[in-house]
Parts: sequence; C-alpha cells; structure tokens
Amino acid sequence: MVQDLDQEKWPRPWYKILYAPWRMKYIAGSERTSGCVFCEAPKHNDREALIVYRGELSYVILNKYPYNSGHVMVVPYRHVPTLEDLRLPELAEMGLLVKASMKALRKAYNPHGFNIGVNVGEAAGAGIAGHVHIHILPRWRGDTNFTVIFSATKVLPEALEDTYEKLKKLVPEAVSEVAREEGIQWGTSS
Repeated sequence: MVQDLDQEKWPRPWYKILYAPWRMKYIAGSERTSGCVFCEAPKHNDREALIVYRGELSYVILNKYPYNSGHVMVVPYRHVPTLEDLRLPELAEMGLLVKASMKALRKAYNPHGFNIGVNVGEAAGAGIAGHVHIHILPRWRGDTNFTVIFSATKVLPEALEDTYEKLKKLVPEAVSEVAREEGIQWGTSS
C-alpha cells in the first residue's frame, strides 16, 4: 500500500547524477579552435597541452576527453591526414612511442589489455580527420558496465591532472627503457 511507504525515501529517483563539470567548456564550444588542435598543442607548455612526452618527430598527449583513465594518443608534429603520408622515420618513432606508452600505462594502471587504433578519415570515426594520430586505450575486464549501456555515461575514477602527473614521469622512463631494449640512441627529449 502507498501509505506504508516511507515518504522520506519515496519517490526515489531511478538515476544517480554523475558530475563532470570540466566537460561544459567542450559542450558549449568555448574550447574549440579554428585550427588543428594537434598542431596547436605543441605550441603550449606541456601541462597546459597535456603533453606527457615530446619526441623529435612526434609526441604523446593525453586525450582531453578520454574513454578510460590513461587514454593517450601518439601524434606526429607534421599535419598529415593518414599513415600513408607519414615518412618512415615518423612512423618508426610513433611505433616506438606506442610501445613506450604501453609500458608506462602497464606500470601506472596494470590494465588487462589495450585498444590501439587509428581512425583514418571522418567516415572511420576520426574526430580530427586532418591530422593522423594513434589512440592507446588501456582496458580492464568489466570496464564497460550498465552505466555506459543504459545511461550513455562513463565514469572515470581519476582526474586528468592526476593522470598527467603519473604519465609525465613514466612515459619518458619507458622511452629510455625501450631505447635500451632496442639498442638505439633515442629518448633524450621530454
């Protein structure tokens, strides 16, 4: 019976509110620029741009709107739309940065796996279709749950600033480790 219900607890909303106030600037469009965000990022200081490592031909940057904590991207400095347009040294350095980023992410987060991908062209899902980049996305068993499925909401347990602090230290260390493993001179930049 309705009169038996505790009025303090009913009607109880069927949903919970998850706050993500940092996304409002993006939603409102105030952070959108007319230029390429990947060409602009290296012009700023690393913390402001969320760059965790600068190589000679490419860099590692946090995804400002990540799918999971630790979501990074490897981006060439040169503005080209597809992997086919990259020069071999660019492609080689990007491959080494993918390897180093995975090592750093394993150390920081101990993921169960990774999604690594390149979306070439708008039809393939590229949000920034004019500047090719490689996504490295740590994954855990069960990281997609009912919240994503039923409410199209993703919960990230860590602030971007905390992710930045971890990876700003760990990615350069991983770059040095990869260079030693490969027997190459590489990784003097950060």
